[in-house]
Parts: sequence; C-alpha cells; structure tokens
Amino acid sequence: MTKRIKGSCTTMLVGKKASIDGSTIIARNEDGAGPLNLQKFVVVNPKDQPRHYKAVLSKVEMDLPDDPLRYTSTPDATDGHGIWAAAGINSANVAMTATETITSNSRIQGVDPLVEDGIGEEDITAITLPYAHSAREGVKRLGSLLEKYGTYEMNAMAFSDKDEVWYFESIGGHHWAAIRIPDDAYVIAPNRLNIDQFDFNSDDTLFAKDLPDMIEKYHMNPDKDQVNLRHIFGSSTIKDTRYNNPRAWYGQKYFNPEFDTTPIDQDLPFICRTDKKITIEDMKFVLSSHYQNTPYDPYGTGTEAQKKQFRPIGINRNQELHILQIRNDVPAEIAGIHWLAFGPNTFNAVVPFYANVTDTPEAYKNTTTNCDPTNMYWLPNVLALIGDQNFALYEDQENLFEEHTVAQCRNLQIKTDQTATKQSDLSAYLEKVNNQMADIDQKNSNVLLGQMLGLGEAQMKLQFTLND
Repeated sequence: MTKRIKGSCTTMLVGKKASIDGSTIIARNEDGAGPLNLQKFVVVNPKDQPRHYKAVLSKVEMDLPDDPLRYTSTPDATDGHGIWAAAGINSANVAMTATETITSNSRIQGVDPLVEDGIGEEDITAITLPYAHSAREGVKRLGSLLEKYGTYEMNAMAFSDKDEVWYFESIGGHHWAAIRIPDDAYVIAPNRLNIDQFDFNSDDTLFAKDLPDMIEKYHMNPDKDQVNLRHIFGSSTIKDTRYNNPRAWYGQKYFNPEFDTTPIDQDLPFICRTDKKITIEDMKFVLSSHYQNTPYDPYGTGTEAQKKQFRPIGINRNQELHILQIRNDVPAEIAGIHWLAFGPNTFNAVVPFYANVTDTPEAYKNTTTNCDPTNMYWLPNVLALIGDQNFALYEDQENLFEEHTVAQCRNLQIKTDQTATKQSDLSAYLEKVNNQMADIDQKNSNVLLGQMLGLGEAQMKLQFTLND
C-alpha cells in the first residue's frame, strides 16, 4: 500500500443572505502534512478529463461519464501521489472543495470500518465536480460513490451553486451525511467531525439511506433527546481542545464577539449567524489568522507556553487558499470567481480569477520543482519565511500590500464585469483579465519583497557600526 498523505485544513462557508453581495461562498485552506507541498492552478477541459479513472494511493478504479464539465482546479504540481484536485468551479457554476480531514471514533469504526482500497482526498474532486450540475447533485453523486467504493479516511467536503451551500461529511467506511447551510448562516469547520444537530426528516439534509437504522441498531446515540452527529460519530478529545476547537472559536469570536465561549469548548456551534454582512476580506482575515489580540498569537506578547498552546488557522503548512464565490448580481457567464492565494496566508493576497476560462496564468499553472521566485507558488513562501523572522517589523508593509493588491484586482473586476458580456470571445477576454490579475499580484509581491529586504538587512547581525 502506498503511504497515505494527510493534510489538516480549515473550511469556511457563507450562505447568500450572510454575504455582503448575495453570493454563496465556500472556502478552505489546503494545509499540507508539511511545508512546500507544491500546488498549481489549472483548468481541466473536457478533453483532458479521464474517462477511466485509476487511483494512485489505492487500488480503486472506475469508468467516468463521457460528458464532463470544464472546471478550475488546484492540484498537486508534482507527480506520484495522484491528482489531489482540491477545489474548483465548473462550467455549470457549481463549486466544490475537498477535503477537510475530520475525526471519528471507535464506535463507528467498529460498525463500518474504513476501506483500505476505497476512495480518498486524492480522488474525490476529480471524480465528482465535473459531473455536478447543482450543489445538491454533487452531494448525491459523492454519496453514491462513497457507498459503492468506500473510503480509507474520514473527510468533509463542501458544494455550492448560486442558491445553496452544502456541507458533507463521510462517516465510517461507506456512510455519509450532508446538510444545507442556511442562507443567513456561516460555518467555520476545523479538522473534526463538525455537524451537530441533524434532522433526518428535513429537506435540507441528505444521508446514506440506512444511517438512521444503523444508529438505532448499534445503540450509537449517546444523547437521550437529540440527534447530534458530532456526538454520535465524531470526537471529543484533548487533541480537539488544542488543535481543532480553538480555530473555530477564534473565527466565531471574530464575527460574534458576544459569544460566551472558550478555545477549548467541545460543543462550539456548527451553524452560526452574525449581524455583520460577511466579505471576502473577512474570510481572508479569518483564514490567515493566528489568534491576534490574544495571548495565543505566536507573533504576540503571551508567554512562550501560551504562544504554542493552540494550533492557528494561518500556519506555515498553508499550501493554497481558495475562496469559491458564485455571484448573484452579474450574468451567469461571469458569476464564478475562484479567489486564490498560494503559501502561508500571513504574507499573501487572494486574487479573484474568473472561472469561465479554458486556461490559467503562466505564473500560477507552471509551478517549478525548484524554488523560482518568479513563480506564484514560490514567491509567497519566500515572503512568509522572511516575514516570520520579525513579524512586527514587516506587518504594516504586508497589510498595505494585501489591501492594495485586492483593491487593484477589484477595480479591474468591476471594469471587466461592465464590459465582459459584450465580448465576442468571452473566455479569451476573461483569460486576458486573469493574466492582468496575476501580474498585479506578482508585481506587488515583488515590491513587498524589496521593502522587506530594505527593512530586514538593516537588522542583520552581520554588521559593524564604525565607519570605514
């Protein structure tokens, strides 16, 4: 058996009435098992989608439908471990992110063991997203694949279209449950089984058909008066109090400072609501966060023990951040926006790439094996490494870089929205705009790098104060 590779991500979901502009939004930090798990940004056109799929990390293989949709994707940039397509938006304006590694417990593992040769994160996006014409259809397809082939790991996924956002969790080897996120709600989901209250009779839930009977037959529900999937199938461990719960706590406190919770609470709510309309900038802050203004910030003023107490959302293992936005205030042809940033999120900016394209910018699609600061996977990693050495010294410059980069891209996006549908070749036009977006990010990142070098070299130990 090929060695399994596990990441540990953070997912965020926003319903259309909770976002500032009526968009549905799903997002995730793709975090590797270690730093520098090379990623790229590509478009998979129908002719390039396999009709027969064979996994690398397991023995699973299957025939795929002959009518795939085009989709954006952020797969691994190196061969040998499978596709790991991670996330994208297809030509039907359906978005998908997969996967969030989640927890389990011995009760469900005993009833429905994991399947050594089933499907896993390597496979899931590539065999699901090209065939989903709605978020709900994506949920149903993935559920049928899990029931048929099984899985060797516990994962969570999310789907969205212009109207709905769905969150999906695998349960044991062959089971699953999914819930539609209310339009006026948001979710922050770390690496644990997250769904809590679940109504099997609701139109806003989907699940493996024998899931209720399995719970009853094997006496799996520890609660007397509720169906809480986190209690039934998930975990409540000491690791959760250090690794998972604090991330949800910090994000929830950002939107709801009135919440009376602590970082180690085991029953933080899954579905949340806030009076604030949520922006892309809010999501980027949360998904880059490291417990700012608390004693737990690794760059802060707490004790050394406090700084290392909880796992932050923004971390050195961030490989890429995608924020998948389906807009409702523009024509469908330009509704899908694949916001993207590579590297640790403390020193990058998200770029709003149009999804209705057949190709992606050179600096984003051709990630090199060796370090190349002209490549947009490597450049943010260089910035993050330098910035980590003295965060306070560079923090203002990074904040201005991010603000200016997103502002310039937004300005270009507004102009493009006004003229795009008048173009004779829309896809080619949007590809040109995406290249301009990439150029803005690359130029501004290099300006930031120069600023950091100017500030940092003055602080070097290798200096002498006497004049020559």
